[in-house]
Amino acid sequence: MAASVRNPRTGQGAERGRRKLVLAATAGALAVGAAAVVVPTAFAEDDPLGAAVHEAVEILPVDDDVLGLVDVGEVEELAESLTYADTGDLLKVSGPDAGYVKVHFERLLLNAGDYLTVSNPDGTESYRYEESMVDQWATSITGDTAVVELHRGAGSPDSTALGVVIDRAAYGFAADVVDRLVEERADRARPEESICSGDEKKASACYRSSYPDVVEHAEPVARLLIDGTVLCTAFRVGEQNRLLTNHHCFTETWEAQQTEVWFGYDCVACGSAATNMPVKVNGSRVLATSKPLDYTLFSVDDFSRIERFGHLELSDRPAERGEAIYIPQHPSGRPMEIAMKSSADGGNCVVKNAVYDGYVTGSDVSYYCDTEFGSSGSPVLSRDTHEVVALHHFGGCPNSGVNAGLIKEEIARLI
Repeated sequence: MAASVRNPRTGQGAERGRRKLVLAATAGALAVGAAAVVVPTAFAEDDPLGAAVHEAVEILPVDDDVLGLVDVGEVEELAESLTYADTGDLLKVSGPDAGYVKVHFERLLLNAGDYLTVSNPDGTESYRYEESMVDQWATSITGDTAVVELHRGAGSPDSTALGVVIDRAAYGFAADVVDRLVEERADRARPEESICSGDEKKASACYRSSYPDVVEHAEPVARLLIDGTVLCTAFRVGEQNRLLTNHHCFTETWEAQQTEVWFGYDCVACGSAATNMPVKVNGSRVLATSKPLDYTLFSVDDFSRIERFGHLELSDRPAERGEAIYIPQHPSGRPMEIAMKSSADGGNCVVKNAVYDGYVTGSDVSYYCDTEFGSSGSPVLSRDTHEVVALHHFGGCPNSGVNAGLIKEEIARLI
């Protein structure tokens, strides 16, 4: 479930009644080798492998008002600059009580050897920019103040054309404000909850000792901050530079390039509000995307910085009813949480329906694991194999994700 006013579909379902169970007796079991659904995929324009050609299929009706994207910040216009002709080399961009500050470069033009930094006031979080750029977001700074500093070599020209122009900034809402907005949005959008029987998710830190294998397989899961204010979740798939999220989170390369991907964003200890400093990289290129199966496959820049977090594998087999599962996620953009327990299922999260309707008939797997806005794009993993059996995208109790076998059939050659 995603978080932004764009309302793609992460699904809390006032229209959930249309997503009926597809009984195996009447519709046939959904098998990886012979899927019951044929779906079209849109490959990126510059895909060297070429675009696939598929028959169009019927997309089931969806009420966009219940899809669940909520803004977690606001963008304000600015008119700030640091040029080579200015006497000072530093400016501060602040938002009172902001959870983060993310500045946008209208343009950044640098002399060879010079660079710009965007940091927090004490310098413990800092990002360096050595190349000129136009119309790009800087990486977000946690807290209410970003310090922008121009580092020039001796003898640099006194030019108003060189330097940085900042035309806007995104200010993240404080955590309590985000929680309230999510709650209000949920109450307004749907009669059923994606938190299905009391919120039984726990911070991943709470499982480090009791379920170390589960926590290890949560490490490839990342928080997304899209275009400064929109939240989703994603995860590394396969050993290459490949990540999966939902189509309703973003679909095009230019959107990927405006997206921050945070790895290692979790709590220091169970019950602690302190978090580990995440490793932040930017999206790079969309390789494939599909609305019927609600996925986007993309790459990131600086891949070497996030390789150590490992990767997940898509399952070759369909999920089974009653199979134990868990969902690592970043609900409402919070540090990593894991849905593994479910009183609605008698204790553990399990597959409720192995064949369920998604955007197309029979494409999904359903479950009562708790999810929230911002959890869109999370992997649903088997407790036995730790393979991805579904790509979470809808709420509504039961919540649901796209059968991973269907996605793998389409993107296997790319991963």
